Amino acid sequence: MTVAAVAPAASVRTAAALQVDRLFLSLAAASLVVGVSLGMYMGMKQDFMLAPVHAHLNLLGWASLGLFGLAYRAYPDLGRSKAARVHLALSGPSAVLFPAAIYMAVVHDQHQYVILPAVMWLAGAMLFLALMLGAGRSSTAERPA
Repeated sequence: MTVAAVAPAASVRTAAALQVDRLFLSLAAASLVVGVSLGMYMGMKQDFMLAPVHAHLNLLGWASLGLFGLAYRAYPDLGRSKAARVHLALSGPSAVLFPAAIYMAVVHDQHQYVILPAVMWLAGAMLFLALMLGAGRSSTAERPA
């Protein structure tokens, strides 16, 4: 089933808006598969040392990226904005780099690698908050039904 098949007919979207929400949702789905696979591996080995990596894959990757994608789908005007693309550029890579950096911290005691993705994630989260607050105040932002 395509996105067009499930989108309301009255909702007209541009390729730019679809791209941001679809990229967030695609990254979320990939994170889900990796996170679940890691969880299964840990369970089979009965070694839960990588539980923080698993948790961050699922929470930053699956949950947060998925919610970002759904928010941009609900507010297509925001999804077409340059700020949404900046948000994707910050949050997309940091959702991948953050768990990898946690792996480096847990397994190799290399904590310095966590700093950059953590700051990128925070910047993306702050930008998303600003976008959502702006959507609540803006009369030009398309609101979900």
